[in-house]
Amino acid sequence: MAKETIEVLIEGGKATAAPPLGPALGPMGVNIGQVVAEINKKTASFKGMQVPVKVIIDTETKAFDIAVGTPPASALIKKEAGIKKGSGVPQSDYVADLKIEQIIKIAQMKESNLLGKNAHSRVKEIIGTCDSMGVMVEGVDAREAIKQVNEGKFDSEITSGKTELSAEELKEQEVEQKKMQEEIEKKRSEFETKAKDVLAAMKGKSKSDIKAKMIEAGVPVQIFEPLLPVDEKKADATATKPAEAKK
Repeated sequence: MAKETIEVLIEGGKATAAPPLGPALGPMGVNIGQVVAEINKKTASFKGMQVPVKVIIDTETKAFDIAVGTPPASALIKKEAGIKKGSGVPQSDYVADLKIEQIIKIAQMKESNLLGKNAHSRVKEIIGTCDSMGVMVEGVDAREAIKQVNEGKFDSEITSGKTELSAEELKEQEVEQKKMQEEIEKKRSEFETKAKDVLAAMKGKSKSDIKAKMIEAGVPVQIFEPLLPVDEKKADATATKPAEAKK
């Protein structure tokens, strides 16, 4: 029984008979409309994201199977949180706050790619990814959320597999996200001001001394690194490279 596999990248729920899918399926003799409908059904939950899809076709019977891959957990977290990127300082600047139902939803989507042998373990894996992105869970930092999972706080939600939020919960989340973004911008502005004050006070000092002072003042590396003076030796080396190349 010979089989052919066609691999394509499709926006969740929006597969069509247009390229790249249609032209690839045409020579295979399958019902393209049925394939497209099945792909859209299986990828509906990935709306707005690019999803890897495999169409496995029996070349004799023209029967087909659809295998849907999943985006990285970080992409799913960003989608649920409504953010474009994670935090640059994940342990202090939080960019979003997800409900446990959203964590369960992502864990279910990534089930086949996770190491956890049960739902609780898989939920904790997703929360661990939240920790590296500066995303809170149920109003607490990710490490505290994992502790709460271990203590059984979310047993009923995880056991039931609840993944949907009410319209009221979604509205509350939207307001909370906006507030967090405003707080991040305020903190960034304060850190930038502090960094510039340190630079002014240490004018003429070495880069290493300025860096040490920035750390002492509590300015995050992501804020002060771009403001540090260029190392003179490196600058000189860079400047002489074109001349050397001409020789």
